[in-house]
Amino acid sequence: MTNTTESPLDTSVQFVKGVGPRRSETLAEVGVETVRDLLYYFPRRHLDRTTITPIHDLEKDTTATVVAKVEAAGVRKARKRKYFQLIVSDNTGMLNCIWFNGIQYVQKAFSVGDQVAFHGKVEFYNGYQLVHPEYDRLGEEEHEPLNTGAVIPLYPSGQKLKSVGLDSRGFRRIMREAFKQFGSDSDDFLPDGLRKSQNFLPLDESIEFIHFAADLVQLSEARRRLKFDEHFFLQLLMALRKMGITEAKGRSLSKTGPYIKLIYDALDFELTGAQKRVLKEIREDMASPHVMNRLLQGDVGSGKTIVSILAVAIAVGNGVQSAIMAPTEILAHQHYNVFRKYLDRAKITTAILVGNQPAKERRKILEGVKNGNIQVVVGTHALIQEDVEFSDLGLAIVDEQHRFGVVQRGTLAQKGMNPDMLVMTATPIPRTLAITYHGDLDLSVIDEMPKNRIPVMTRVVTEDKVPKVYQFIRDQVEKGN
Repeated sequence: MTNTTESPLDTSVQFVKGVGPRRSETLAEVGVETVRDLLYYFPRRHLDRTTITPIHDLEKDTTATVVAKVEAAGVRKARKRKYFQLIVSDNTGMLNCIWFNGIQYVQKAFSVGDQVAFHGKVEFYNGYQLVHPEYDRLGEEEHEPLNTGAVIPLYPSGQKLKSVGLDSRGFRRIMREAFKQFGSDSDDFLPDGLRKSQNFLPLDESIEFIHFAADLVQLSEARRRLKFDEHFFLQLLMALRKMGITEAKGRSLSKTGPYIKLIYDALDFELTGAQKRVLKEIREDMASPHVMNRLLQGDVGSGKTIVSILAVAIAVGNGVQSAIMAPTEILAHQHYNVFRKYLDRAKITTAILVGNQPAKERRKILEGVKNGNIQVVVGTHALIQEDVEFSDLGLAIVDEQHRFGVVQRGTLAQKGMNPDMLVMTATPIPRTLAITYHGDLDLSVIDEMPKNRIPVMTRVVTEDKVPKVYQFIRDQVEKGN
């Protein structure tokens, strides 16, 4: 049967030798529907002699990859609990591999004499063992070359894929067939001059080598090219998204209005230089005819909230409403209380909308938001429900924006006619990473703490120290801190 498509790589994956209808249905569940999808189903990691640990060199609480031969297998019982045990060996020692779950499936996966690559955390209980390790069976044609520097790809393969023979060994077989039948992706989007100036491999070679590299040098070069491609397309997506936002016609909220002065004069502290700088950036954005789409980053206690309150005062002074969306009801109530403290002084009407409000109270708030009597509303995801209608939403603020996706931000923005968008985060993000991940947003950073404020300390904690962190938090809560 002939498949007539524009590119051979757009052929259904079922026509790859060794796939067929049954396997193609299972592959479709992981997003592999065409030959191109299959070629871009990259290995999760690679196996080579530099990544293999001899059994006698294993150390407790480390993560290791072992290639060993199955010596014995069977279901055991201890303390009224069954488990499946493999005893495996290499030429340096013996090792136990243990499974407590999925026994019926996993006991069918191994036979005595199999050569298998195991990967997992090393534990010690009557000898070294791996509990629920990842595993990949190796063919005889693959085991020996490992000792001479060959590189073997190991693919993401859950139980359903393995049930149709698509473990890593199965994937390697159909990948080879795909390259034989259809070749690689020769439609390289990078201009030759750019590719050569950066010493990048051609795209077709990169895809071939990520699956079947002759050595670590080829693998490294393939990874380098494909990593660049991923970052390039991410940046392209962000640039296109930002272009769409920038070109969208917004409203110029250029009036200062009376409210910002009322709030500013009531402050019992002086804004820091950083707060004044970011407030100036926000005011300039709001005054422009284009839609503001800005990320405001600052540590806890740096003063993001008062900046956002002053931005709300500008919006209300220009006759439009504001919405502030927080990820939890607790945080929404905290914001509501702080916003009211300042907005009440300027006689700006403020309400809160969360999920567990009484029906009568909710209807009253929805009516006030719709007719414009409520000028500012603070809430959770409840703000983006279908029954929430604004009279004229001009400013949308999203706090802890990493807790919301682009879709939620977009849904909130659709409640108005291209409202200005200000998203806030206290998560420390290096500037270069912020520009990469939030390329569709302009960036403002409050990098100065108010006077007499205890400095915020940020620490990276490894997983094994997490219980100590929880205990520290409990102790601080008990002390009332």
